[in-house]
Amino acid sequence: MVEMITNVNSAINGFVWGIPMLVLLVGTGILMTVLTKFFQLSHIGHWFKNTIGGIFKDKHVTKHTDKDDQSISQFQSLCTALAATIGTGNIVGVASALIAGGPGAIFWMWIVAFFGMMTNYSENVLGIYYRRKNQKGEWCGGAMYYLKDGLGSYKGFKQIGAVLAVLFSIFCLLASFGIGNMSQVNSISANMEAAFSIPPYVTGIALLIIAALVIVGGLKRIASVTEKLVPFMAIAYILGALVIFFMNIGQTGAIFSAIFKGAFGLRAVGGGIVGSGVKMALTWGMKRGVFSNEAGLGSSVMVHSNSNVREPVRQGMWGIFEVFADTIVVCTLTAFSVLSSGLIDLETGAVLSEASGSALVGEAFATIFGSFGPAFIAIAILLFAFSTVLGWSHYGSKAWEYLFGTKSTIAYKIVFVLMIFVGATMNLSLAWDLSDTFNGLMAIPNLIGVLSLSPIVMKITKNYVDRILKGKDVKPMLSVFPEINDEHEKEI
Repeated sequence: MVEMITNVNSAINGFVWGIPMLVLLVGTGILMTVLTKFFQLSHIGHWFKNTIGGIFKDKHVTKHTDKDDQSISQFQSLCTALAATIGTGNIVGVASALIAGGPGAIFWMWIVAFFGMMTNYSENVLGIYYRRKNQKGEWCGGAMYYLKDGLGSYKGFKQIGAVLAVLFSIFCLLASFGIGNMSQVNSISANMEAAFSIPPYVTGIALLIIAALVIVGGLKRIASVTEKLVPFMAIAYILGALVIFFMNIGQTGAIFSAIFKGAFGLRAVGGGIVGSGVKMALTWGMKRGVFSNEAGLGSSVMVHSNSNVREPVRQGMWGIFEVFADTIVVCTLTAFSVLSSGLIDLETGAVLSEASGSALVGEAFATIFGSFGPAFIAIAILLFAFSTVLGWSHYGSKAWEYLFGTKSTIAYKIVFVLMIFVGATMNLSLAWDLSDTFNGLMAIPNLIGVLSLSPIVMKITKNYVDRILKGKDVKPMLSVFPEINDEHEKEI
C-alpha cells in the first residue's frame, strides 16, 4: 500500500515540479515583469527606499500597532514571511542544487528570483486589494480571497473561483504540516544529534514547548518573535558567509565563470552532454529557486495581508525585497561558500566530497572556521528551520480559517504543535514527499488567480506610479471594497 502511494505521489510530484510547471512559474513572473514595465528594475531605488531603507527613515514601517489593533507592522510582516521562506532550502537546497545541477544551477536560481520578484509583488498587491477583516478584526488575505472575489467576479467564473479557493486552502493546510512543520523539525533534530549528540526526542520536546508558547499566542506574538529572530539569524549567517567570501575573494572570477559556463553547457563536449548538463542545471536551479523564495506558491501573501499598510503596491514592494533577500543574498552566499571552498571542481562541476546537503555546507564553513563550521551550520539550520515552522503555522491557520471558520483555528494550532514532536522523532520520508507535492499544488490555483487578475495588478501599479511618483491627481486603488477603499483613502 505504501509502495503504491509512493509511486502515485512520485508521478504527481514529477508532473507538479516538471519543466512545464517551472515554465508556468517563470512565465508568470515574465508576464508580470512586462505588464508592470520591469518595476523591479525601473523603480529599484524607490522600492529599496521604501523597504529596507524605510526601516531607518520611516517610523510607520516598524511602528507596532495598538494592542486592540490585530494588524502587524510592515517590517513584522516581512520578518514573518522571511521566517517561512528562509529555511533549510537556503542551505540544504542550495547544496543539493550544486550537487545535482552543478555551478550552473545558481544562474537559473538567479533568473527565477529576478522574475519571481514580480510574481511575489503581484500576489501581495492582490492580497492587500482583496483582503477583508474577520470576526476578531484581523485582516484576512491570500490566494483564496482573490480567487473567490477576484476571479469569481468575472462572468461565468463564480463557481470556478470558489472551487479553486477551496483547493488552494486544502493544499496549503496539508503542506503546512509537512514542508512547513515536520520536515523542518526533522532536519533540526537530525542536525542536533549529529553535531551535539542531542537525542531527537529531547529536541522534539524542547521545540514543542517553545512553539506552543509562540504559536498559540496568535499572529502578533509570532510577529514579535520573528522580527527579532529573523534579522539576528540572517545577519549572523550572512556575516559568516561573507568571511568565507572575502577569504577566498581571489576565486570570484573562477566562480562566476563556472556558474555561467555551467548554465549554458559551454565547457561540455558533445551535444548529448551539453543538453543533459544544461537541463540538470536549469531544472535544479529553478526548483531550488522556487522552493527557496516560494514566489508563485501564494504562501507569504497570507502574512503580508496582515500588515497595517494601506497601499497595495507598498506591500508588493516588500514582496520584491523578500525574494531579493532570500535568493539573491542568502542563497548566493551559500553557493559562493561551497564553490570557493574547493569541495567542487570549478572546471568540471564534480563534487570532491562525500558530504551532501547541510553537511556539505558545514564542510565548506570548516575550511575557514575549523570544527566550529559544522556546529555553526547546525545552529543556523535550527534557527532557519524553526522560524519556518512559525511562519507556516500562520499560513496553515489562515487556510483552516477559510475552510472551517475563525473560532476553530485553536484546534489547528494544537494539532500543528503536537506534530512537531512527531516530526522530530520519526522517519517520515513519505510524508516529506507528499508535503512536497502539496506545496507544489498550491501554485496551480494561485498562478491561475495571478494570471487572470494580471490586468488588475497592472492598473493598481499604474495608479500608484501616477499618484506617488508622477504627482497626478487620481483616485487611489486601495481595495476592491468601496467602504475600505474610502476609509484607507482618508488615512494615506
